[in-house]
Amino acid sequence: MDFINALFFWFAAHPSVLIGLGVSSIFIFILSLLGVSWFVAQIPEDYFLTTKRSPSGLEKKAPVLRLLLLIGKNFLGVCLIAGGLLMLVLPGQGLITIITGLLLIDYPGKFQLEQKIVSIPSVLRTLNWIRRKAKKPLLKRNSHI
Repeated sequence: MDFINALFFWFAAHPSVLIGLGVSSIFIFILSLLGVSWFVAQIPEDYFLTTKRSPSGLEKKAPVLRLLLLIGKNFLGVCLIAGGLLMLVLPGQGLITIITGLLLIDYPGKFQLEQKIVSIPSVLRTLNWIRRKAKKPLLKRNSHI
């Protein structure tokens, strides 16, 4: 209880920190909404038709660039997960940030997890609603996956 009181008094003595956290939280929320919409619009319409992820063209054309992009994407994902965990106790949308980070990093079974999530009708409807707004073809999915 003393820690909470000390924290409360510290924030009371430093209101600019709370204002900064609030402004950054709003900025990150808007960036998350725009980022998720952009990522959903970039998914190929046939991405969920196969049972295995097809390799990208960068593997053969530019393996070094692919490796750098993979490292950058995973680093960004880990940073988002860490930030999301902090946002669970600080102002911000921690769960959305954690989920975004998990979608960015690569781990075994990720593609199967994505397919299970997209098999939920409300999730597929939401993704396709975003794609309609972006004027992209709707995502196709095998019904037996």
